Amino acid sequence: MLVLAHISDLHLDGSARATERAERVFDRLRELPGHVDGLLVTGDIADHGTEPEYEEAARLLGLRDGDAPFPVLTCPGNHDSRAPYRKALLGLPGAEGPVNSVQVFDDGAVLMCDSSVPGSDDGELDEETYDWIEATLDELDGGLPALLAFHHPPVALHHPLPDSFRLRHPDRLAALLARRPEIAGLITGHAHTPAATSFAGRPLVVGPGVTWTLRLPWEGDQVADRDAPPGLAFHVLDDTGRLTSHFRVVT
Repeated sequence: MLVLAHISDLHLDGSARATERAERVFDRLRELPGHVDGLLVTGDIADHGTEPEYEEAARLLGLRDGDAPFPVLTCPGNHDSRAPYRKALLGLPGAEGPVNSVQVFDDGAVLMCDSSVPGSDDGELDEETYDWIEATLDELDGGLPALLAFHHPPVALHHPLPDSFRLRHPDRLAALLARRPEIAGLITGHAHTPAATSFAGRPLVVGPGVTWTLRLPWEGDQVADRDAPPGLAFHVLDDTGRLTSHFRVVT
């Protein structure tokens, strides 16, 4: 059984408010009395994509000193910038290509995919990323269930804001899933609201936002509920390949 914590949309911008909300979530995760296998962070880590914002993220996530109690897996969102992200968050050369990575656990693999489009709020898995997904799954040779994590949901969530900037060309992702039965589910962020649905016959889970929560159309005209507490999710991938998700708020 693989147990993963999941946060998204920190939008760290150097403000005391953003830092306090992120610290509150990380403190909750570090204080868990039980074990989680890893932490997924599905994009919009920074608000403006600057190196100081990623330096703060690296400190908060325990990447700077290596003191995180679990592996931390990240992918970019539309507010992130690839070169500063690589340099200040990951400690890598500041290249501009897609930021993709895989973490293999005993009971499953997580592919963190870059759906960001430089200069745009839209999402897209580009040719290089699709080639990387295929090659990574080939190397795993179907021996483990796999989760794909990226920022932009590929389906409508029934709010005009996230639905205006969802993943482009979802038919290509659906075709990948049809060829790859080892993909057990999809995990995304971007929408600032916890949501669960399906895509191409697989579970699709959208993580809550840390910075603010999306108000749905029937909840009022104001889009951002900045008073709602930060949220996090726990995903369980069991021995049958079934994905189960639980959501929490952090007060």
